[in-house]
Amino acid sequence: MDINFNYVHVKASTRLEEVITEKINKLKTRFDFLISADVYFKTEKSSSTDEGRVCEIKLSLPGPLVFASANEENFDMAIAKCVNDVKSQLQKRKEKMSTHM
Repeated sequence: MDINFNYVHVKASTRLEEVITEKINKLKTRFDFLISADVYFKTEKSSSTDEGRVCEIKLSLPGPLVFASANEENFDMAIAKCVNDVKSQLQKRKEKMSTHM
């Protein structure tokens, strides 16, 4: 599966790429209909210290795209929240697909 990484106002990080690749590959084993993923890491200015690190995941699969975004105090928390959101969306999609077959 192709995973494209994009960094906006963030220095590229192999550690972040390894973490997200591992998590997306786990999703791929569970949801075999995934085609590709686009992952965005952004830094936004915020008045709160609890936010500012944004992770966005966009998954390509049959039908509409699956998208999740999280704005947290660090990228690890944002990745965890994003992957959890995407996972629940994929589970719903899989249930819909299985009822139509």
